[in-house]
Amino acid sequence: MLLRGFVTPLLPGKVTVSAEPERMLTVLEVARLLRVSTATVYKLCERGELAHVRVLNALRIPQLALHSLKAGGRRPGPQPT
Repeated sequence: MLLRGFVTPLLPGKVTVSAEPERMLTVLEVARLLRVSTATVYKLCERGELAHVRVLNALRIPQLALHSLKAGGRRPGPQPT
């Protein structure tokens, strides 16, 4: 059963499935790895700078998105007006 409306897509467009699923991190795990507060991680997600998936009431961040952020790349998000 697919819960429509409860999951935010990671990337716009075509979705591919790999043989090995990517590790998903909690907000707390990401905050500890970046040495910032959980509020900062939530803000990064809200601004579109950190790709994430919402599962019911929880955010999960793909490990690849964290590596991309650390490398200086940003996920395309809302543009300032």
